[in-house]
This record gives sequence, C-alpha cells and structure tokens, in this order.
Amino acid sequence: MQSSDIRAVGQLAGEASSMVTTLVRGMHAGIAGRVFGSIGTPAAPTRLIHDGLTRAIYGGVDRGIRGATQAAGAVAAELWGDDGDEAFESRTTSAAVLAAVNGMYGDELTERDNPLASPMAIRHRGKVVPPTADGIAAAFPSATERVVVFVHGWCLTERSWSRRPPEDSGTEDSRTYGERLHEDLGFSPVRLRYNTGLHVSVNGRALADILDRLHADWPVPISELVLVGHSMGGLVARSACYYGAQQQHRWTDAVSHVVCLGSPHLGADLEKGVSVASWALARLPETRAIAAFLNARSDGVTDLRFGACLDDDWRDVDPDEFLRDRCHEAPFLPHATYHFVAATVTPSLLGIIAGDYLVRAQSATGRGRARRIPFDAEHGLMLIGLNHLDLLNHPLVYEKLRDWLTR
Repeated sequence: MQSSDIRAVGQLAGEASSMVTTLVRGMHAGIAGRVFGSIGTPAAPTRLIHDGLTRAIYGGVDRGIRGATQAAGAVAAELWGDDGDEAFESRTTSAAVLAAVNGMYGDELTERDNPLASPMAIRHRGKVVPPTADGIAAAFPSATERVVVFVHGWCLTERSWSRRPPEDSGTEDSRTYGERLHEDLGFSPVRLRYNTGLHVSVNGRALADILDRLHADWPVPISELVLVGHSMGGLVARSACYYGAQQQHRWTDAVSHVVCLGSPHLGADLEKGVSVASWALARLPETRAIAAFLNARSDGVTDLRFGACLDDDWRDVDPDEFLRDRCHEAPFLPHATYHFVAATVTPSLLGIIAGDYLVRAQSATGRGRARRIPFDAEHGLMLIGLNHLDLLNHPLVYEKLRDWLTR
C-alpha cells in the first residue's frame, strides 16, 4: 500500500472508533438520565458529579483511541508504505472494501478530505483514466462512434459488471455487457467508479460534467451515447441527463437510450425500514444514541428512501423526518428512450413483497400510487427468479439490451 493510503486507513479507523465511543456514551447518558430522573431533586449533586466524570472519561478515551489509530497509521506508513504506482483503490479486493466504506460513510470521508473518498472518474483496468484527450485516447485505442457508459450501484465498483452469470442462467459465457455490445453492435464500453455515499444529485452533476468532457475529447465524433445504470446507478444516470440538459451540454443530444437495471425509482424498502427504526429509537433517551448512530449513514443511502435524484429533493429538508416523500420528477430527455428492468425472486406473493431482495418491482418500474416515473411498459422488462445482483450480468438482460439498442 502507498504511504498516503495507510495514513488514510488510520484516520478512518480513528473516526470509526469515535462513532462507537459516541454511541456508548449516548446510551450511558440515556440510562443514567432515566435513573436520576426517577430519583428527582435529591440526586442532583450526585448527577452533577457523575456527568462531569463521564464527560471527562469518555472524552479522554475518544481522544486517546483516535490519536493512537492515527499515530499507528503514520508509523505503519513509514515502516511498510510503498510509493509504487498501484494505489490501494486499484486492487480488486481492497477496491470492493473501499466501495462499501464509501457507500456507508463516503460523504463524511469527502467532507474530511480523506484520501479514501473515491471521486468520480472513468476507469480502465482499475486505474483512473486521465480526463484529457490524450488520456482517453490511450485508454480507448479502438474507440468507435457508438459509446455505452456503465454506472454501477451503491457500494459497488466498475468491476461489479464483471460478475459471473448465475449457474442456472443457462450460459457459460462470462463476458460483460460491454464486451458483448462491442462485439455485437460496435459499441465502445466505458465504465466509471464513484463515491456512492454522496447525494445522487451530486453524483449526477459530476457524471454530467464527465460526459461533457468525454464527448468533447473522444477520439472520434460520438454519434450515439447510451447510459446503463444498475440500482443507484440508474438514478445517477437520470440525474445526469437532467442536469446535462439544464446546462445545455452537447452530449445530451447524442443520448439514444437510458437503461435502469433494478433502480429504486420510488425508493428502497430497506432504507425506509432503517428510517422508521431510527425515528422510533429516537423517542426514548436510552436508545437515542442508537438512532443517532443509524442516522449517521451517508447521504447516498438516505436518497434511496424515495429515489431522490435532484438537489431540491434533499436541500433544506430534515433527512431524519418520518417517511415523507419530497421527491420532484427529473424529466426525461425528449429524444431518448428510457428503459427499466425489474426482477422478483419468485412469482409468488413473496416475490411481490421482496422484489429482487433489495428493490421491489413497483419501485423498479416506477409505478406507484402517489408518484409515477414516465416509463412506457413496452420499453421495460420484468424477470422472475433473479436477485438484485443477477442483473449485473445475465443473458436474459443482455438479450433485451441488445434488442433495444438494435432497434
């Protein structure tokens, strides 16, 4: 690992330990407050001493652990740091771990300027492609005029598209969608990685800017641009199209298709459940610290509650309010065709309730009671017997994707 990466891991460990200390201190304070409150006025002197001691003890423990982890990171960086070319984030296993950390805590990493926060960037073989004409030309020497951009989902990386198809899919072909589209239809596949802990709209704006540079610096003029997003990636793609059109980016004119694979357009039940749990736990002083711990989850996660794609969906809004959908619609590009792919694990009632285990079909198709995403049913695909991650590489999905792009 590079020295800077080791120091960043030490800093992250310090922040994690601080969160645990805060949780324990909060629970202690809630329980003690309940006891002292039941005793009443006679307990006031004892409570004063107790509160002073606990503040001092927990504060000392917090500072001690945080300082120790950062110091350990600095020492480890000097002893074992390697300033070679390969960064921590470029290795397959470490990149997957880092993606999970970013998904849960990426907004805080960015705010604290931690080097482990993954900025959005086009990647080729795990490495960042320089956002210049020469850098793009070097990474894509066989560039064609048809380009397909793949946007991964929450807590994933661009390597997630290389997932092997399920054993019961009926194929041993492990090629990615991008590789197949290149061979079958002449598309140049482009994959990127981004910090899924940031707001969807923040990533949408970043993607719009990257596509603007890509369109300008691509080795040959782009005649057709296709966006394929999995899960959160579908929301980011929709957001990018909205902000790209707002800023009159030229790349939006080249977009022919936007494909959303298992995207929670109307929200994800898991995030809604966590939101309800944290709201309920905040009602009692003994569990208020647990609620605060749950509410520390990233901005990107909270956006999945109702499928927020725009700044107006979260700006000046209490992120911990009880299940209120404030999402505005992001209009589709008028000349592009938008597609959805939804899946359920079984055809039974369980499939209706569980969806693909993470996103229900109602949300993936955008067909809600109070809010609807304007997908045409003929431009969608419903699959049974697949889970959320199966959509990253499955022959049935690719067959439909190729059909859409051929037409």
